[in-house]
Amino acid sequence: MQEAPEQQLPASTLRDGAGEFFIPDLCATQPVFVMILLSQLMVTVYVLAGSALPTFNWDMFGICSLFVQWVVLLSAALLCQLRSPFSRISLPVATLASLLLVMAVTAFSSWAALQLYPQINAGTEEGWWLLRNLLVAALLAGILLRYFYLQRQLRVQEKLELNSRLDSLRSRIRPHFLFNTLNSIASLIVSRPEAAEQAVEDLSELFRVSLREDQRATTVADELRLCELYLGIEQLRLGDRLRVNWHIDDAAKEQPMPSLLLQPLVENAVYHGLAQLPAGGVVAIDVRLAGGEVQVSVRNPVPSRHSAPHGNQMALRNIEQRVQALYGAGARVVAGMEDDHFLVTLAYSPGAVL
Repeated sequence: MQEAPEQQLPASTLRDGAGEFFIPDLCATQPVFVMILLSQLMVTVYVLAGSALPTFNWDMFGICSLFVQWVVLLSAALLCQLRSPFSRISLPVATLASLLLVMAVTAFSSWAALQLYPQINAGTEEGWWLLRNLLVAALLAGILLRYFYLQRQLRVQEKLELNSRLDSLRSRIRPHFLFNTLNSIASLIVSRPEAAEQAVEDLSELFRVSLREDQRATTVADELRLCELYLGIEQLRLGDRLRVNWHIDDAAKEQPMPSLLLQPLVENAVYHGLAQLPAGGVVAIDVRLAGGEVQVSVRNPVPSRHSAPHGNQMALRNIEQRVQALYGAGARVVAGMEDDHFLVTLAYSPGAVL
């Protein structure tokens, strides 16, 4: 199964570890070429809208092209130089700073253009002409920054999905999981052949879901089914030591949920929790829809702190990064100790798809 998240975490929301700034390297050839091409297309549309085809205003086309390309290239050069410091501040502040930078370049370029070529404003009052340029620059820069952000989110999501599939592949061939499962199946072949056959089918379905390459949308109900398959296999090994309390809100079942999001939390509860206890225990799984949010909690008993496993917490961070890449920064994963139990809560708004 997917590598289970480790148990020892502080009771606080995990931080985003993607670390990739959403504005691409504007010193590279390809982004600069794309910006030049798009800005030139915008100029062409503007001039076409203001002149007839038989008498295309080539003078306006040349002047506007020079002005726009100057603003675009100067803004790109400054953003390229400031990309590193901007990447160390929060996303809203970096976005606002980028917008203000583009508007400052536009204001300076407009003033310089009026000094060098006074007729560039085509008779429009200088103040209104400058204001118009600033509004156009703010709108276009906002659209471009939003595009860069969505592209970055797509890259992060693709990377996390790939890592999830790779982790799942590696954990599927984890010796102890296969060894324990096959031993359990072998022990049932003579005494309970039907149970052995069902276990083989469940294991096969777990492999199929984990390794599939299609992008079919999955729901909470799909993930609950995956958890049932996993718990059914573990029940063969743990027997009465494994007990599960389900609290499932029917309204939440048809809500979207990324594939292999809930099952790793349940596996964590079994593998790092009650499986380490001689008497076993109860895994409590709660899924509900409240205030437009899908809210999930998985609670399980754990051994004493001295025997509890330690780790780098990468799996839980991966889960949080996946839901944040899909549903925005409002999605969250909180994990920590509660009395003598370990509790993981997951929440996201399905309507907040980026």
